Formats: sequence, structure tokens, C-alpha cells
Amino acid sequence: MKNTTARTIARKTLVGGLMLLGGLGLTSARAEIAAPGEYTIDAAHSTLTFRVSHLGISDLLGRFNAFEGNFTLNPKGASKVELTIKTASVDTNHKKRNEHLRSPDFFNAKQYPVIRYSADQVRFNSKGEPTSISGDLTLHGKTRPVILTVQSVGAGKDPWGGYRAGYNASTVIKRSNFGMNFMLGGIGDEVTLNLYIEAIKQ
Repeated sequence: MKNTTARTIARKTLVGGLMLLGGLGLTSARAEIAAPGEYTIDAAHSTLTFRVSHLGISDLLGRFNAFEGNFTLNPKGASKVELTIKTASVDTNHKKRNEHLRSPDFFNAKQYPVIRYSADQVRFNSKGEPTSISGDLTLHGKTRPVILTVQSVGAGKDPWGGYRAGYNASTVIKRSNFGMNFMLGGIGDEVTLNLYIEAIKQ
């Protein structure tokens, strides 16, 4: 009887919480196409991650905690993307590994404190949604062309009077193309980059 009562209370609490969030307009997922304009990335609601093979038997996941960027969205004209990442913000949830990744063996964060991605070629589908971005990635002192595959998530007004748009983007790069060759036998050469971006229209 006590367990049944506890479950009932928990269920009512959960439902009440969801209703409250709905009333605040925080749970609505919007499928509308983002309005053209200038956007600034909201880093507090965005995530940049990477995945790389470890010894060929597992995948290691990591992220960058400090970044900023902006983009111009214009399906009928010029579009561009600018993204800057602080190399030292690399985080794999392991202190010693993070320190090693910041060392000259890998990112060499002291010599190359930022990673940059700059693009001015954006492809759109017939609906006006971006599907790919072609630009230059500067990493570890080398610049190489990189194409991001893009998926629109949603767009619309937020509860604070602003307007937001969300996108997921991904690509695969070879770290050896950027001169990052340490332990290629044990740590994979191909690195998958995933960007989960929420941006505010200016």
C-alpha cells in the first residue's frame, strides 16, 4: 500500500512538473525553418564533442568546454560560419589524459591556443534548410578544408522574447592531416566531430 501511494505521488509530481515546464514554454520542440539573419551561438546550450578509437577495441569520447561563434543564415544569398574553440578546454573526464592532450604530443595548447573553423559556402535544400557547410579548419597550426553535414533541429521564439535556431553537424577528419601523429598505432587517426548548436538571432 505504501509503495502504491509513493508511486502515485511520484507520478503526480512528474506530471505537475512537466505541465509547469510546458506553461513556461520550455518544452516545445519547433520544426519550423529558421528565419534568415545573423545568429550568435549560445554556448550554454551547445556542445562540441569528438570520438576516436582507442586500441581498436573501444571509442574514447571528449568535448571542448570553451568556444564561441556566429553565423549568417541566408538561403538566397551569402551565408557564413565562424567558430573559435579554446584548445585547452579539451575535456575527456580524466585529469591526466586531459593534461596529456594539451601537451605537444597532441593539441599543443600553449603554442596553438585556439582551433578555428571559417566557412562561406553553405548548401541549402529546397525548404531553405542548411544541409552542408564547406570551410577551413585550422588545428595544430595547419589549415585544411572540412565539410560539415548539417541537420536542422528546430527554430522559433524563446520564452524571453528572443528567437533561436538549433542545428546538429558532424564530420570526420584525420588528425594526421593536421600533423597530430602521436600514437597513431594505438589511437585512431580518424576523429568524428559532432556539434550540437543552439543560436540566438541578433
